[in-house]
Amino acid sequence: MNFDTIKYDEKGLIPAIIQDAGTGEVLTLAYMNKESLNLSIAKGETVFFSRSRNKLWHKGETSGNTQKIVEMKYDCDQDALVVKVVPSGPACHTGATSCFGTTIYKDEEVQQTGPTNVNFLKELEELIAERKAEMPEGSYTTYLFEKGVDKILKKVGEESAEVIIAAKNRDAEELSMESADLLYHLFVLLQEQELPFQAVLDVLKARHSVKDEPKLKA
Repeated sequence: MNFDTIKYDEKGLIPAIIQDAGTGEVLTLAYMNKESLNLSIAKGETVFFSRSRNKLWHKGETSGNTQKIVEMKYDCDQDALVVKVVPSGPACHTGATSCFGTTIYKDEEVQQTGPTNVNFLKELEELIAERKAEMPEGSYTTYLFEKGVDKILKKVGEESAEVIIAAKNRDAEELSMESADLLYHLFVLLQEQELPFQAVLDVLKARHSVKDEPKLKA
């Protein structure tokens, strides 16, 4: 990044859009000045300039909810930043994952007809976690949690078998449906075990980063 081309406003600040590197979700909008930008790069974690307190602010310094920086970019006008991070906790002071939690407009028709975003997996995880916490009556997810791990494991096994059968039959529609069922029950199992889906993604990413795959034994 060429720091000389960055354009700060009249107060010496530049807006920084903080984005979850794993999910793509926008977490918050904060501001940096030249010093906080340099500190962010030096620490590898976000450091902002608080306009209300008029001082530097290392995100997570007191709460522990730090944001490890993966990548930083600026826009074509060099007057705004996008910072991709791996958050260690909620970004919002309210305890929410993102500061952008209030929807003021949504086109349901476009959302339903458009391609499914992989971020839906995060929404699914949050929904299942909500069901586990609230246990609403009449919910199938509630039923699974009430029956316990043996029932959940049985369903994971059954859906795995259904996926195999659909694949052997070369039935794309059936395979899509059974795979969806398997993913749902797997997410329920992860919640029951209190294992975040991010842990699974971390393993996949770690394996992907290995340049030389282990050779199979003869």
